[in-house]
Amino acid sequence: MRPNGRHTAGASQLSALRVWAICLLLLSAVAISPTTAKAAPSQAAATTHVYLLRGVLNVFSLGLDTIGARLQAQGIPVTVANFVSWSSLADEAAANYRAGRVKTIILVGHSSGATALPDMIAKLNQLGVPVKLAIGLDSVFKTRLSTGAERYINIYIGDGPGEPVRAASGLRGKLDNVDVRGTGVGHISIDKSEAIQRRVIGEIDAAIMRSRAPASPVAEPGAPRAPRQARSAAATAPARN
Repeated sequence: MRPNGRHTAGASQLSALRVWAICLLLLSAVAISPTTAKAAPSQAAATTHVYLLRGVLNVFSLGLDTIGARLQAQGIPVTVANFVSWSSLADEAAANYRAGRVKTIILVGHSSGATALPDMIAKLNQLGVPVKLAIGLDSVFKTRLSTGAERYINIYIGDGPGEPVRAASGLRGKLDNVDVRGTGVGHISIDKSEAIQRRVIGEIDAAIMRSRAPASPVAEPGAPRAPRQARSAAATAPARN
């Protein structure tokens, strides 16, 4: 028996309509998917620069490259370099800051790169440049922080080669030593740990959000200090009987 021609044509049209409907649904899903469109970087992110300092031999800190790539995907400019370049990088950061190209400076280092962070911070402070955030990953030598970033986070392995960072007298800024012993990370793997990378990037994102508020200027050595703010009325008011 031959099929009815009208029935066959109707079935073909129905199939075509179904295909078009499925295509439209797929296109709509792609259009509204949050993973397909990247938001434009904020002005705060675009005027931030993150310096990531690798450790000895430049081959054991490649997790910093991964962190750098993730930050760049957020529209945050980064420089990844060996720790021996810390002084020239400080000069570069200071020049960009003075030119207004960079407003927020963030430093991250692993191993010897973490050990170099206090020296880089000190040089930037001497050049009158504030450091918003510094994060050290398992500094391998005893490190003393005499001048500060707004916040310094030292993530180290207490039962490994890492050392806590010690605050010198008169240190400005907040210092946090975070011992991650028992978490399964080692000195060579700490920068490659997904959990550590998420924390580093999260701290950087939070610092960029804070950077939208005016930063406190860092005075150059020998410059006169600004007068202290007057005490609050509550602090100076005479006590009532």
